[in-house]
Amino acid sequence: MTEAFRYVYQFRITLDGIRPPIWRRIQVPKTYTFWELNVAIQDAMGWLGGHLYEFTIVNPKMGIDDTISMPEGESDRSVKDGRKKKIAAYFSLKNKKAVYVYDFGDYWEHTVVLEKILPADPKADYPCCIAGKRNGPPDDVGGIPGYEEFVSIMKNPRHKEYDEMVEWYGGTYDPEEFDCTQVVFNDPNALLFMMDGFS
Repeated sequence: MTEAFRYVYQFRITLDGIRPPIWRRIQVPKTYTFWELNVAIQDAMGWLGGHLYEFTIVNPKMGIDDTISMPEGESDRSVKDGRKKKIAAYFSLKNKKAVYVYDFGDYWEHTVVLEKILPADPKADYPCCIAGKRNGPPDDVGGIPGYEEFVSIMKNPRHKEYDEMVEWYGGTYDPEEFDCTQVVFNDPNALLFMMDGFS
């Protein structure tokens, strides 16, 4: 374990606007960038990662909100590059909250809260998901209204759109089902390499 990776940040991520709440508790290395945290959140929530993302968090040095994402060219100077900004430069136990948005179309807004800063366990694999509740919505379901309609249909096999929705989703869907031991985390660097290859 390197000197810089002696600590992990424990976050609780809650998907806003849905009740009962859909949430995850994850632990990531202190050395993570916002891009890497973004990938960990997507994996923990079940997002497929095919859409843009954005963090909004107070810059502790300036006292104003910074937007951290993937800048679209040189003209997008107001957005800080998530591949270069470290979470440790922003998050602390005094500055513990951020807003995370995934998919600007469906606009899934999450509240991200730093709960603890812990010594890293040399026997553990990071990132890891240690708790959570409820199944995440599918990608491209249509935001909160589309999700609510989707759940209503999937709970009723007699609904006229049930078979069509099962085919679209690729199976049945239980909104209450979640097992943190089944979360698989992708390699953020490999995803960046793939993105660069297709850009």
